[in-house]
Amino acid sequence: MAERCPWCGDDPLYVAYHDKEWGVPCHDERALFEFLILEGAQAGLSWITILRKRENYRRAYHGFDPQRIARYGEKDVARLLSDAGIVRNRLKVTASIANARATLELYDQGGSLDGLLWGFVDGRPRINRWRSMSEVPVITPQAEAMSKELKRRGFRFIGPTVMYAHMQATGMVNDHLLTCPRHAQVQG
Repeated sequence: MAERCPWCGDDPLYVAYHDKEWGVPCHDERALFEFLILEGAQAGLSWITILRKRENYRRAYHGFDPQRIARYGEKDVARLLSDAGIVRNRLKVTASIANARATLELYDQGGSLDGLLWGFVDGRPRINRWRSMSEVPVITPQAEAMSKELKRRGFRFIGPTVMYAHMQATGMVNDHLLTCPRHAQVQG
């Protein structure tokens, strides 16, 4: 009998995320931006912590609208740092605002997050064939190159580990184990 990837355990929220979202190729600008913010917030924490706070993030960050977030000032930083529903880390909060501004600059140059990020995998998901969690890398050359380019463009909290997690979440790579039914499902 096929078993889902063991990292999600049996927490219903984690299982639903694994079964419906993780690894599904995503080309939606807002969702890609949301994952940039959430993956950065997750740095040093567990993903389930961020997943449990996700709806709070959506509320606090006005639906992850980069246009609105780019205009955030000190009052907004103070508001976010006092919001117990999100991770209250000044560096992560100010990075999220910088990332919104960098996203708008990318748009102003005629680009998109979709085009930039998916360009590192030639526009197609990389299909991995891992048999155990110990085989799954935490960074790859593509994640390192993506991190370097995003830093060059003014993005923050986007190191190679964060970017590989972003690649996994948004389906740029299929890192479901071969024993997981989702491995074949996200390919189709």
